[in-house]
Amino acid sequence: MKPVFADTFFFFAILNRNDPVHSLAISYSRNTRLLRITTDWIITELADGLSRSVNRERFMDLYRHIQLSPAIQVVPASRPLLEEAIALYGSRPDKDWSLTDCVSFVVMRDEGITRALTADKHFEQAGFTALLK
Repeated sequence: MKPVFADTFFFFAILNRNDPVHSLAISYSRNTRLLRITTDWIITELADGLSRSVNRERFMDLYRHIQLSPAIQVVPASRPLLEEAIALYGSRPDKDWSLTDCVSFVVMRDEGITRALTADKHFEQAGFTALLK
């Protein structure tokens, strides 16, 4: 099975039982044969979204899971990857893509990944399949 990209949306859907795609996200998270690729930038976005003191332990638990899971691979932050993402960001003034989105798109392109665990329309705008729609 080809790997999929794990977006911030996916991890927040897992954590939020009231999210409309929570069950679907849980299903993908339990598929141990499915390699999920994510990035240090996604982890940063997760930490930012869970930065309130009442949520910090939830982030730490999730981060430990990401680190220990053989089904999740984290692409590390690097200057060359950031520069490629900034170039993409700058080349698409017609889109509302975040820099984190652009990092994700560069990683997906470089890794030959076409599917993402997200419902973010920006992935579809960039030519990828959003699996949580």
